[in-house]
Amino acid sequence: MQGLAWSLSLVLMAGVALIFLRVVAGASQPGGDAGTIAAAGYRWRDRLFWVVIVAGVAISFATLRKWPIPGHAAAAATPDVIVRAVGHQWRWELDRDTVRPGELVEFEVTSADVNHGFAIYRPEKSRILAQAQAMPGYTNKLQVRFDEPGDYEVLCLEYCGLAHHAMRAVIKVRADS
Repeated sequence: MQGLAWSLSLVLMAGVALIFLRVVAGASQPGGDAGTIAAAGYRWRDRLFWVVIVAGVAISFATLRKWPIPGHAAAAATPDVIVRAVGHQWRWELDRDTVRPGELVEFEVTSADVNHGFAIYRPEKSRILAQAQAMPGYTNKLQVRFDEPGDYEVLCLEYCGLAHHAMRAVIKVRADS
């Protein structure tokens, strides 16, 4: 994906440079029929505009079609367990920290003070499994199914003050819980 963005950026920058060079070259030439020159420039510019629009739409559909966000009509599944997660400066308060593998866990995420980023990391892979925004006065619902047993770390993804780096909690996924 990064390679595509980089390549597209280079192509568009080259296009802007070519347009600039054409304008500079045309400005130094002696006059002619201004109407003919202007009409040719507008036709060329119109075509370029539509090429850029079509390319942008095609790239958007190609890169966003696998977006993991369900449609508005999709109903959320009924969770097996509900965990209330409240962010405080500088700790997470979970009303329960142990769940079973395979259970659908719904986190009700909110904050008692400032905005926090609630992120669940997979054990030993250092990858985010799921995330939600924790905001004062609002509860976000995040559904996660933990397939593998282990200790999943919860970290804050949004800088919330001096001890932000220490804001951690652990969700234990155990078959015997």
